[in-house]
Amino acid sequence: MIRIALLRHGHTSWNREHRIQGRSDIPLDDAARADLAALSLPAPWDRADLWSSPLLRAKETAEIVAGRAPHLSDRLTEMNWGDWEGLHGADLLADPAVDYRHIEDWGWDYSPPGGEPPSALRDRLLEWCAGLERDAVAVCHIGVMRVLLALAHGWDFAGPAPFAVKRARLYPLIWEDGRLRPDPEVETVRLVPRGNAA
Repeated sequence: MIRIALLRHGHTSWNREHRIQGRSDIPLDDAARADLAALSLPAPWDRADLWSSPLLRAKETAEIVAGRAPHLSDRLTEMNWGDWEGLHGADLLADPAVDYRHIEDWGWDYSPPGGEPPSALRDRLLEWCAGLERDAVAVCHIGVMRVLLALAHGWDFAGPAPFAVKRARLYPLIWEDGRLRPDPEVETVRLVPRGNAA
């Protein structure tokens, strides 16, 4: 059994502007760096293997909250949003010529034009999970977290999600026998003020 804790990266300028980021390599903004510098991983997660998406916003978040460089994996890269990266979801939703949908209406095979569906993200994330040898913290993206949490909770991107992804919180999961499940002991764990990890 391996425990995995998921952490979403800090804010970027595109997050604050409600733009779709996908694989666009947008860095953290200064306010996010300052907020994250006051936080750290709580025990025992501060001693787990540290992994990150190679995108700057995730890598920098990992380095700030853990105080060390993470292992990087392309499999943790955000879902590819193709032609919609940099655009506003509200604008796409208002355009009747565009097949943009709320996440509750996706299903596993919905894909942005030129992008990838959640099922493709699922396949590469399961490969990453299968390669783990120790408990791990994965600093990643909301799309990555949605897919891993969907697998753990049995959600199929149809109807309201049984979870909400918030920042500065770890989402612990259990990887065992090739499957993910929620940690039965805790739903989320907050990052702690720096110096209070023990």
